[in-house]
Amino acid sequence: MVLYCSTNDIKNYVSEAALVQLTDDDGKNEINFTVTKEAILYSSTLIDGYLRARYNLPLNTQFPLLKMLALDISVYRLYSRRTRNDMPDVIEKNYENAIATLKDIQKGIITLESENDLFESSGFSASEYRTNKDILDKLFGRQKLSEY
Repeated sequence: MVLYCSTNDIKNYVSEAALVQLTDDDGKNEINFTVTKEAILYSSTLIDGYLRARYNLPLNTQFPLLKMLALDISVYRLYSRRTRNDMPDVIEKNYENAIATLKDIQKGIITLESENDLFESSGFSASEYRTNKDILDKLFGRQKLSEY
């Protein structure tokens, strides 16, 4: 199983104080890494559930989009432990958007391709890029610009 984000990613996404508040069940005033990892496992399993129909799992490339989706889902999961009836609107909207994005990926509306995949599939190679333009082909040279 691939985990799409880490505890450090979540600490960077929400404040450390918020993460302590969301995970500290024992009153030790520290992050409970077991609770955090369970939220990450939940989000990664959910993401894999949506991706399974379209992609061979596990994915061997990290996609920034999947990391952001995992963060939104993991943070929602952590907040739902404490504030089920008073969920912050931004957390709920981010979660809803993450699920909608996963549904679009599942339907093929959004595809997961790295830049290398795009270049390889199009036959484009940056080393083969040529142009017939040079420095003298400027549309507005110094003389033309000085007239304004």
